[in-house]
Amino acid sequence: MQAQEIGHEQVLRSALEASGQRFTEQRAAVYRYLSSTDVHPTADEVFLTVRTDLPGISLATVYKSLETLVGCGLAVKLTYSDGSARYDGRTDPHHHARCTTCGIVMDIEGGLSPEQVEALRTRADGFRVMGYRLELSGVCAGCAEAA
Repeated sequence: MQAQEIGHEQVLRSALEASGQRFTEQRAAVYRYLSSTDVHPTADEVFLTVRTDLPGISLATVYKSLETLVGCGLAVKLTYSDGSARYDGRTDPHHHARCTTCGIVMDIEGGLSPEQVEALRTRADGFRVMGYRLELSGVCAGCAEAA
């Protein structure tokens, strides 16, 4: 096992233990994939990739593993109004851009300053901000070029 994989496994074990969950090879395989990609895959895409290493894994197990990782704070579930969801292995503060044509989701570095968040909060009379998620929607360069 490579040093990076050992590090990922320790992070996973600690997060699962802190949440009262147990470590499984299926969860580890899902976590390894999710933490190694920046494509923001759907559960089906995670399943298709992970089953190359674990042929016996089921789609239901992948769904459960993804939800466990989200619950442990090791992944983020990006949900959309059409009912679809994608998963992000990056849990550090960052934003996203989503192509409304092909569905690709890309990371955008940076964030809003505390002053900007406060300015938005004051517009929402009496609203207590607990967090925020910024996503830009539009057309990616590949889809714009194809049009």
